[in-house]
Amino acid sequence: MTGPSGLTDFLGRWRLDRTIETFDESPSGVLSGEAVLRDLMDHVIYEETGRLTLDFGQNLETERRYQWLQGKAGRIDVKFADGRCFHTISLTRDGEATHDCPPDLYKVRYDFGAWPYWSSEWRVTGPRKDYRMLSHYRPIS
Repeated sequence: MTGPSGLTDFLGRWRLDRTIETFDESPSGVLSGEAVLRDLMDHVIYEETGRLTLDFGQNLETERRYQWLQGKAGRIDVKFADGRCFHTISLTRDGEATHDCPPDLYKVRYDFGAWPYWSSEWRVTGPRKDYRMLSHYRPIS
């Protein structure tokens, strides 16, 4: 397989390694965790848990939840857990998306070129936030 062809290719458990690099006074950090994608018939639930270690040594338990839905023409629509639209993933090698959350702007680039290993790189800028977040995923057998 050269890359994912649709939403069902993501079902299962994924090892998650993430770095967060800040460009303001906020702490940077490293996260180690797991993402699980489960089919709930009308959508897939993305659940992420992990341990975030901040650059000054504090450890935090983290979790995130999103809804993933099969979109049109090789796309996946991502929604927040409450159903609000977040962004759309294009399953091309360099799928890019934007989420405008005034006054901040979120831009993401997905890389599926080494499937089933994949990554996302977020760049968040604005008066309240200024960071880069790089996440690497690999399947857990």
